Amino acid sequence: MAEEMKKFSILATLLTIVLISSNLIPIVVCEPEIIPTDSSKLDAWIGQNIKQFVETKSLDDKEGSVLDDVLATAEAGLKVITVVKDGSGDFKTVADAVKSIPSGNSKRTVIKIGGGEYREKITIDKSKTFITFLGDPKGMPKIVFDGTAAKYGTVDSATVAVESDYFVAINIEFVNSAPMPDAKKDDQQPVALRISGDKAAFHNCRFIGYQDTLCDFVGRHLFRDCYVEGTVDFIFGDGQSLYLNTTIKSVAKGLSVITAHGREEVSGKSGFAFVHCNIIGSGDTYLGRAWKNSPRVIFAYTYMGEHINDQGWLNGMYGESNNSQKNVYYGEYKCMGPGADSTGRAKFVKILSDAEAEPFLSMTYLDGNKWVLPPPKV
Repeated sequence: MAEEMKKFSILATLLTIVLISSNLIPIVVCEPEIIPTDSSKLDAWIGQNIKQFVETKSLDDKEGSVLDDVLATAEAGLKVITVVKDGSGDFKTVADAVKSIPSGNSKRTVIKIGGGEYREKITIDKSKTFITFLGDPKGMPKIVFDGTAAKYGTVDSATVAVESDYFVAINIEFVNSAPMPDAKKDDQQPVALRISGDKAAFHNCRFIGYQDTLCDFVGRHLFRDCYVEGTVDFIFGDGQSLYLNTTIKSVAKGLSVITAHGREEVSGKSGFAFVHCNIIGSGDTYLGRAWKNSPRVIFAYTYMGEHINDQGWLNGMYGESNNSQKNVYYGEYKCMGPGADSTGRAKFVKILSDAEAEPFLSMTYLDGNKWVLPPPKV
């Protein structure tokens, strides 16, 4: 009997190999693991997750490939164009490089940007997908403009506005140079970047402004190793976004609020998740306040400086408590630092359990196993 079972096992193994090699059994890719508690292991975790996806992106078997089909096709046809201020590249301005990309673009187009300051106001419309801005970390290019809500409206005041899907930025500084808004006026907001396309990633980027610095408007977005600076509501929108190892600095002289999330319904998938981040700066700082009816923001494994208000969060846009507490999802999980003490937190704040935090602690929160790739090496 033992000999017969051994023969059966060998035959079963051989049959499985034949079926897999014939694409009759789809390749199963394991789900990514949750983000490690130890921040020193974060880069290895990201690398391992991305490596898994890259290794499967070229498979002919579409069921086996975890990448979006359109993304796999786009990455296979990568094109590089250059922007250099002195005219030694393909273009002298970023705007001209963007204009050169045809509507309906279906190939990954990397705009390699030389160092220096580019005073431009740029919009990438919906038809221009698969665009990458790539800078040098040793000489990070700065795209700067001074648009305000008074002239353009809040969301259109952005120095760079991205409306297309699959956008990537690496080593780029986005700046709105308008002066700090007058607290007595409500039309002075200056946005540095608006991202309203889906499946966008930002690696080692800087976002500089005051009120409404980063408009994380709508879509799934990854921010990794970034820096965001502002005063009030300086990360706002209805994005479904994961911020990893990002420094958040308040430069307010008085009241400061980091986030203003805009989820409308409790059933909505959007929300900001900050994991292994670092909150520093000045002002009487709150972690967030409601922009719309059902905001969702969580901070996990994050250092919070002493400028964080004991209450932590505001229930309404102007500090009022007329929003229903059941519609507000503000969560904290294993944070640290003098501002992370939860004893004085507002009653509507959730100190999350392991099970409650877990959905926000992996790439699958963004469906990232289908579109997150490492920065291109060009």
